[in-house]
Amino acid sequence: MNWNRQRVLVTGADGFIGSHLTETLVKRGAKVRAFTCYNSFNSWGWLDSLDKETLSAIDVFSGDVRDPNGVAQATEGVEIVFHLAALIGIPFSYHSPDSYVDTNIKGTLNVLQAARRYDVKKLIHTSTSEVYGTAQKVPIAEDHPVNPQSPYAATKAAADQLALSFFRSFDLPVAVLRPFNTFGPRQSARAIIPTIVSQLYSDAPAIQLGGLNSTRDFNFVGNTVEAFLRLAETPGTEGDVYNSGSGKEITIGDLAEKISRITGVNKPIATDPQRLRPAKSEVERLLCDASKIRQVCSWQDPVGLDEGLEITCRWIREHLESFKTEIYNV
Repeated sequence: MNWNRQRVLVTGADGFIGSHLTETLVKRGAKVRAFTCYNSFNSWGWLDSLDKETLSAIDVFSGDVRDPNGVAQATEGVEIVFHLAALIGIPFSYHSPDSYVDTNIKGTLNVLQAARRYDVKKLIHTSTSEVYGTAQKVPIAEDHPVNPQSPYAATKAAADQLALSFFRSFDLPVAVLRPFNTFGPRQSARAIIPTIVSQLYSDAPAIQLGGLNSTRDFNFVGNTVEAFLRLAETPGTEGDVYNSGSGKEITIGDLAEKISRITGVNKPIATDPQRLRPAKSEVERLLCDASKIRQVCSWQDPVGLDEGLEITCRWIREHLESFKTEIYNV
C-alpha cells in the first residue's frame, strides 16, 4: 500500500506504541488524525516529544474513547483506523476493573460503531498476548485457547470478540493484531524492561522486582509497528487474528541479568511483595508463533532483543527524569 495521502485515524496515539505508529505513518506520507486522551493539562502524551515538523503534520484530536460522540467525529472522513486506545496496566485492573470495562470494551464498541457508520476501508484492532493466559502449548498460535487471567486481559478478550463479531455481523473490514510483549523507547515503568533499566540507572541499591521465573516473548516496538502496517496493507486479512512476536522467550531473571550486562551496571535483585501478582493471575509462560503473519503479510522483525535493549537503555538513560524510580508504578 502506498501510504501517501491515506487518511488514517490512530486511537491511543499519545501512548507508547501509538506514538511510534503515528510517527511512522507521517514519515510515510499518510494524513494522520491522532486521537489522544483529553486532559486539562493539554498534554498529547508521547506525541509532545516528536520533532516540530512531524508534530505539525498531525491532526491531533483530543477526546475520550468512552464517549461515542467524539469517537464518531474523529472517525469521519478517514479511510483506515488503527485502534490502540486502551487501559493496559494489569495491577491497576485488580482494583479498578470498571474503568477497564468502560475503556477497553465500551471504547472499542464506540470505535467499531463509528467505523461502520463512516464505511472505513479497514480497521486494525489491537489485542494482547495476555488473553491467552499461561501457555497450554508452545509456541502459542492463534488457535490457542483464550484464557484471560486478569481483569485487564478479560476486557481485551471481550473487545477482540466484539471486533470480530462486527466482521461477521456487518462485514466491517476489521483485523485483529495480537502483539506479544512490545518494548522500546517511550514505554513507561509499568512494563518490566523500563522497570529494570530505570532502577539500574537510579540511586536505588537494588532492583525491586516480583516473580523472576515467568517467561515472556519480547519484540522491539519498530517491529510491532511494521506488523500493524503490514496487516493493514495486506488484502484478505479481515475477520481474523494475527500474532506478532519474536518466537523466543526469556525469564524475567535472565532478562535482568542481560540488561545489567548491556548497561554495565550490576545491582542485586530484591523481591518486592507488592509486585507479586496473585498466583492464579500470573501468566507463567508466553512464547509466540508468528508464522501466520509472516506468511500472509510478509512481516519481518529485524530488530532483535539485544539490539532493541541497547536502543531502549540509551533512551531511558537520556530520559531518566521521566521515571519515578523510587515507587512501584502500578
